[in-house]
Amino acid sequence: MINLSNISKTFHKGQSNEIVALRNINLQIENGEFVMLIGENGSGKSTLLNTIAGSCSPTSGIISIDGVTVTKVPEYKRSKWIARVFQNPLHGTAPDLNILENFRLAAIRNSTKHLKIGLGKIFIRQVQEKIATLGMGLENRLYQSMGSLSGGQRQALSLLMCVMTDLKVLLLDEPTAALDPRSAETVMKTADKLIKEYHITAVMVTHNIKDAYHYGNRLIQMAEGEIIRDVRGVEKQQLNPADVYGWFIGDVSSQPYMPQDGA
Repeated sequence: MINLSNISKTFHKGQSNEIVALRNINLQIENGEFVMLIGENGSGKSTLLNTIAGSCSPTSGIISIDGVTVTKVPEYKRSKWIARVFQNPLHGTAPDLNILENFRLAAIRNSTKHLKIGLGKIFIRQVQEKIATLGMGLENRLYQSMGSLSGGQRQALSLLMCVMTDLKVLLLDEPTAALDPRSAETVMKTADKLIKEYHITAVMVTHNIKDAYHYGNRLIQMAEGEIIRDVRGVEKQQLNPADVYGWFIGDVSSQPYMPQDGA
């Protein structure tokens, strides 16, 4: 589904403040995989996510999504494959519009030239049914402005809006970092459910150790622009928070694990 071949990214190349953010990354993410991406600040994980999204062009290398080379395709054109939920709950929604209007915009995200979806009874009922699955009671508040909602409510709704169109890739950039623990749990459970239900290929950047081991079927750790650990399948299931925590504090007993081909 997502293939990164020899991807490197250098900011301010040739200048005194040159930063090498990605170093020759080779990565294949299969259809339906839910990848948790971890690493210290400055490790390159956000740059990697931005490179997939198209908001950051690689200095070298090739990116393909669903078999299509998109290395030079701008972010707005990649939106037909990719949806994104940001760390800041204020991003990704239109605060001055109500909930229903936001969902309408999401539903026509991939439409061209003219708007095809109105606010008829069928569409309203579909939106209500989706929102009801959150258990927040927001299905009865469709005409409330998005800007008046809490951060957790907005993030949960942002996830639901992503699946209003035929989504292939979901990028999650620390979506729970600004939320209280209860809201964060709701958002993670919602994301996990949607990814599995719609068979979405997802990549999530997180600093939350508990989420890193509890969610997803693959865990990648980055450091200094490189992938230093890549754990999936049974090996990931056998991890515990202490293992992941040990990676960050340099515990010598937590040795890198790189799966063999076909693992």
